[in-house]
Amino acid sequence: MKKLFPTSTTGSLPKPSWIAEPEKLWSPWKLQGTELNYGKLDALRVSIQEQQNAGIDIIGDGEQTRQHFVTTFIEHLDGVDFKKREIVKIRDRYEASVPTVVGPVSRPSSIFVEDARFLRQQTDQPIKWALPGPMTMVDTLYDAHYKSREKLAWEFAKILNQEAKELEAAGVDIIQFDEPAFNVFFDEVNEWGIACLEKAIEGLKCETAVHICYGYGIKANNDWKKSLGSEWRQYEEVFPKLQQSNIDIVSLECQNSRVPVELIELLRGKKVMVGVIDVATDTIETPEDVAATIREALKYVDADKLYPCTNCGMAPLSREVARGKLNALSAGAEIVRQELSATCTF
Repeated sequence: MKKLFPTSTTGSLPKPSWIAEPEKLWSPWKLQGTELNYGKLDALRVSIQEQQNAGIDIIGDGEQTRQHFVTTFIEHLDGVDFKKREIVKIRDRYEASVPTVVGPVSRPSSIFVEDARFLRQQTDQPIKWALPGPMTMVDTLYDAHYKSREKLAWEFAKILNQEAKELEAAGVDIIQFDEPAFNVFFDEVNEWGIACLEKAIEGLKCETAVHICYGYGIKANNDWKKSLGSEWRQYEEVFPKLQQSNIDIVSLECQNSRVPVELIELLRGKKVMVGVIDVATDTIETPEDVAATIREALKYVDADKLYPCTNCGMAPLSREVARGKLNALSAGAEIVRQELSATCTF
């Protein structure tokens, strides 16, 4: 019998303090060489155990072997110069020093596949692996070669498809593409962003997901949210076309956000990873908080298609807070499971 409301994290979890500075994005590694390689795998083991202890159903890697959800992937590509940096505005809201695309981009070898194979060996549960989406990759670089966001995105989509096929072969059950840029560049999303995403999943037999959120709980994102008014309706711009796409699952933010929950209706027929854990606060949700968000979402998504998860990654949080939130996620899903099992047969 398939479990109702399978839970998962969106992506990152806090790293142990012995491998990187805690509660910090872009934190440099504290180890080097062989020690770092072993340290990453040890951190991955810890991350798996934290999820399993909390009762999480779909296990992720917690992004323990990478510094950043976008940049670590790009670091392994040819055609990008990390020493040649330019200041660009990322997601149209904050400036950052980024590497430059100086020539044709290509993937000389697998990037995350060995780590995914290691994750697969550690658990019999379903596993999920996150990759950066093509548009979000483009938005994190200065392009001095293609000089076209769309052309560069198509090249990245081909590269991502190569990696995704190898991740699938390594035993990954769900491949998720992180596309926070989908919440900003609506015209581009509908003109070519979703098409590029479909290129990235071409030929895959495993389940595929796209994650679209309002970002980590960092100042630049929090300030942006304050400017969005009393209702956040960004999803309304992209959900209709995503509903028609070949993506299996759409991952979105709900808990403590100003997203009108009825926008989920625009995805009717898709599986939906509903963010029921707020990652922008240290306040730990109660199981009842989580259950209440799930109940509200159930008005707009069928029960067998609802996957409770976190709003976004939890890398900037303390391990204690993240652990509490994972426990609440699992317990809240179980509350609604029990409620439905008392009235329905699945």
